[in-house]
Amino acid sequence: MSPILDRRQMLTGGAAIAGLSLGVTAAFAQNDRIESLIAKMTPAEKAGQLSCFSDQIRPIGVPFNPGLATGGAAEQIARIKTGQIGMLFNGVGYAGAKAAQDAAMATRLKIPLIFAGDVIHGLRTAYPLPIAEACAFDPDLAMRTARAAALETTALGIHWTFAPMVDVARDQRWGRVAEGSGEDPYLGIQLAKARVRGFQGDDLRDPTRMAACAKHFAAYGAVLGGQDYNFTEISPATLHEVHLAPFKAAVDAGVATLMSAFNDIDGVPSSGNHWLMTDLLRGEWRFRGMVVGDYTADEELIAHGYAKDGRDAAKKAFMAGMDMAMQSNLFNLWLPDLVEKGEVPLARLDEGVRRVLHLKDAIGLFDNPYRSISQKAERTSVSTPAMLKLSREAGARSIVLLKNDGNLLPLKKNPGRIALIGPFAEDRKNVVGTWAFMADEKLNVSIAQGLRARGLTVTTAPGSEIEAPLPGGIAAAVAAAQSADIVLLAVGESQLMSGEAQSRSEITIPAPQMALAEAVAATGKPIVVLLRHGRALALHGAVKNAPAIVATWFLGSESGNAIADVLFGDVNPSAKLSASFPNESGQEPYFYNHKNTGRPAPDTGSQEYKSRYRETKNEALYPFGHGLSYTSFAVSNVVVPARMTDTLSLTATVTNTGARAGDEVVQLYIHDRVASRTRPVRELKGFARVSLAPGASKRVTLTLKREDLRFWGDGDWVVEPGMFDLWVATSSIDGEKQSFELV
Repeated sequence: MSPILDRRQMLTGGAAIAGLSLGVTAAFAQNDRIESLIAKMTPAEKAGQLSCFSDQIRPIGVPFNPGLATGGAAEQIARIKTGQIGMLFNGVGYAGAKAAQDAAMATRLKIPLIFAGDVIHGLRTAYPLPIAEACAFDPDLAMRTARAAALETTALGIHWTFAPMVDVARDQRWGRVAEGSGEDPYLGIQLAKARVRGFQGDDLRDPTRMAACAKHFAAYGAVLGGQDYNFTEISPATLHEVHLAPFKAAVDAGVATLMSAFNDIDGVPSSGNHWLMTDLLRGEWRFRGMVVGDYTADEELIAHGYAKDGRDAAKKAFMAGMDMAMQSNLFNLWLPDLVEKGEVPLARLDEGVRRVLHLKDAIGLFDNPYRSISQKAERTSVSTPAMLKLSREAGARSIVLLKNDGNLLPLKKNPGRIALIGPFAEDRKNVVGTWAFMADEKLNVSIAQGLRARGLTVTTAPGSEIEAPLPGGIAAAVAAAQSADIVLLAVGESQLMSGEAQSRSEITIPAPQMALAEAVAATGKPIVVLLRHGRALALHGAVKNAPAIVATWFLGSESGNAIADVLFGDVNPSAKLSASFPNESGQEPYFYNHKNTGRPAPDTGSQEYKSRYRETKNEALYPFGHGLSYTSFAVSNVVVPARMTDTLSLTATVTNTGARAGDEVVQLYIHDRVASRTRPVRELKGFARVSLAPGASKRVTLTLKREDLRFWGDGDWVVEPGMFDLWVATSSIDGEKQSFELV
């Protein structure tokens, strides 16, 4: 396994991520076996192939919301035997998978089940949250963790993951920002391609590969107010330029499936949106894979006011382009009758079934129904040393050093007496983050464990609960701080405070923890804040004013070891923020690539009658792309050609001006000065990771293509000649402005 997860070998494929077919398109070609099956199936059997349910045969013991009664294992086995189920999801393990597949193979047509799961950032072995891993600005790392997740997941009897989540999320109040790649579409595009590649590889029939599912199609990241399941108000330009772009990249990379979203677009729910799922996806984009609805998304057309009842909802979702209904049972209940009454063409029913069967064939289930159902793999290919090593590496590379006044970090190898204070000091339950309900908690490494593994003596004090005071907690924490040489303050969110259904109106650290922070700061001891969080936060008081602040997110199974690696300088931090930290919650939605407006607030001088809030400037506390290192870097000698036709290659020198070896992520931003549509103040269009020894320099080349300058005009993509500003920078707010003319 180690060679598969080795960075050098994965880099070989990294440069070829774009434009992959992965054999998926070929798998959806004419198939006589599938056509023969379709010809033999009754409408009820066809509807069964288009229906999927939460696995009751091998349940994981986690309630899903909304929780619908589906009976127990015996009832589900009976439904499989009568052809009512085409897929089961979120069940794990050999025994149950074999029993379910035995039931499927006992049916008249012997069509195998496909098993799926929400494997967002690992299964038993957890890797960093996607929003955290995005901070590494490293598609190859994302590809490697997706590959590792596929190895482990297929060993536990799952063929298909409901990932990657490619929604661009610009409002940090939305809990599901944790699942995506942050606020920037360009970064999201690169990581979407990488994760599809990591999950699927070149051959889906490889029993250690699994089908990927880009979700949530589309614009779920634009829900109003950051409120989960909410509606959207979105312009066509923002829809195409920001929210659809990563999905198009996933489709171009060969993603096997997509999942429809809960939200509406222009008043039409995504899960009943014919323009979205058929005209655009299948017509313009030529996607040939399968679309699965999100959990009861078809039934929710009723609550949207778009369908009058379950029958109407099934018809509208299916005719719009949803091929498989999740959990609602509406397709089983109504599609046969709708076909019989002539309201759904038989050809459309066959089309949906054909897509589901092609997916099963693409991963080899017709030739081997028991693919990825192996007792041996379950014993030998789960939580291996190579996987844990990768979890630790990915965790350390996802940590963002936000602030380091006086070079407080890295800590000395013998730092003296350490007080580790806060509710996350010894905590092992809030390590992996959201959507890791199948992770093995026994693997979780706390911060205290990570420090003690180095032979250090660490005094810990929780100080408070996560969202409630702890009697005597602050007094004990202050006493621990007073007797220490340095304080590590571990504060932030629980893993239940971000993720699905966890929108927050105030994205701040809970009040009991803030009271703890103020009391500890009053001791005058040097403080390093270790943030635990699933979103960007608005920081205040003693936390904001601490000399050192480290964004540690939810880093996965090896969290404590990864944090210790960075604190002591074994790993020099190089990550950059994938989402801007606002000054105040009320700034949300805040994102770096905003429009300028007709009255932009100046950097200095009077702010009156400018685009701003009374309480704060229109800027981030820590912007997208920001991240410090234990060394320093300089970008110089930027050479930009004066004119561009089809491509433009620019060069810059990056120098490590500090005393430690380190990595810098060089970022390329542009701004279209004058256009027929207002344009963002900056847009990321490229980045490069540079590793340099102390005092070393490297000449870096970055390339712009003409299509990088396009935007959505009057119903289509346009590229307009004119002057462009350009920055080669280390964050979204720095760099010396250059310019070129597009001719």
